[in-house]
Amino acid sequence: MSAMPPPQPGQPQPYQNQPYPNQPYPNRPYPNQPGPQDPPPNEVGLPPQGQPAMGTLALTIQGSAMTSNMIVPRARFNGHLVPTRYGRQDIPVPAGPLHIDMDAQWMRTYGQAAIDVNVAPGQVVPVFYAAPYHQFTTGSIGHEQQSRNGVVGLVITIALIVLLIGVPMLAVAFMS
Repeated sequence: MSAMPPPQPGQPQPYQNQPYPNQPYPNRPYPNQPGPQDPPPNEVGLPPQGQPAMGTLALTIQGSAMTSNMIVPRARFNGHLVPTRYGRQDIPVPAGPLHIDMDAQWMRTYGQAAIDVNVAPGQVVPVFYAAPYHQFTTGSIGHEQQSRNGVVGLVITIALIVLLIGVPMLAVAFMS
């Protein structure tokens, strides 16, 4: 098989290098259309039309999988579920009013807490959530670091366990 001779002047190029008829060359827009590198026709510093001004919600879920719950608490912004993790996470949100619902899940939903915030364009709003120590109380949410609810219930539970197990074991030890 021999190689094709190079095309002579005036002859068409080989077909695989030519675009379909009436099509623009690859990576080139149609005439009178802005290309991907062209800035939107707008004043400097204003967001493009149709895009809302944005702010940032600095959500901190206190605790960790070792100290709180292996399942990360859920967050809903204006009713929409948002992926979360323990620690601080900066979440871009549209400017304006924002209703935040948080809860934790184990065998049932617990630790419910909610807050309403107003996010200004470009503003960073800190929000802290702390799940409770047990499933029978609410969570804590606010703009500053939160203490965890349910300490009294946890202390009573531990005391009952010590009494129910420890006292009979001590009684058996002293009887022998």
